[in-house]
Amino acid sequence: MTGPLDGLDEHQLEAARALRGPVCVLAGAGTGKTRVITRRIAHGVDTGAYSPQRVMAVTFTAKAAGEMRGRLRALGVSGVSARTFHAAALAQVNFFWPTLAGDQAPSIIDNKVRMLAHAADGVGLAPDTATLRDVAASIEWRKVTLRSIEQYAVDRPDGVGRLSVDQVVALQRAYEKLKDERRQMDFEDVLLTCAGMIEAEPRVAAAVREQYRHFTVDEYQDVSPLQNRVLELWLGDRR
Repeated sequence: MTGPLDGLDEHQLEAARALRGPVCVLAGAGTGKTRVITRRIAHGVDTGAYSPQRVMAVTFTAKAAGEMRGRLRALGVSGVSARTFHAAALAQVNFFWPTLAGDQAPSIIDNKVRMLAHAADGVGLAPDTATLRDVAASIEWRKVTLRSIEQYAVDRPDGVGRLSVDQVVALQRAYEKLKDERRQMDFEDVLLTCAGMIEAEPRVAAAVREQYRHFTVDEYQDVSPLQNRVLELWLGDRR
């Protein structure tokens, strides 16, 4: 079995051995960043600095998460939670929701554009599919940048397609109302709900921070403000 530090060059070794405090690995594409990240985790487990069940490795795609789990297994490490932001947040929402609300968490919308079409019909609008897709993108942008609908209207005053900003705002409000009536969430809501639970419920915050002591984020430069907020809440006062 390959040792955690075998085959690493001088700079990679420096990063892999830095087990405490925040560490930023800066390197170009194809230079082995993911390799260093997995070796760093494996080295931390090998030396006893990390308990694998207390490590969360966050990636942007399910494929990348699977690859990371595979690399860790090849290094003899099991038990690390390697997931996307959404998968990790959804697992926490589904776990804590029944305790907090007394029922099951809302389901995930399978087609945001279709729900927007129903919402549009309810407020007397008939945008075409392309416009609905653009409105869906505007909702995603609003949420991942942590803006309210009111802030969205100020920052995006030109509207979407043939819809004025007032019509877009009305459609977004109708979408949110319909979503709540159907007890559903979109992908951005998963992160917002996870963040809200940790912020509002000290017992949730304590449980999450007790479970996960060490975090690794692949491609951190691509993290959205919403994802970063969730990460900060997972960390708490630890850095």
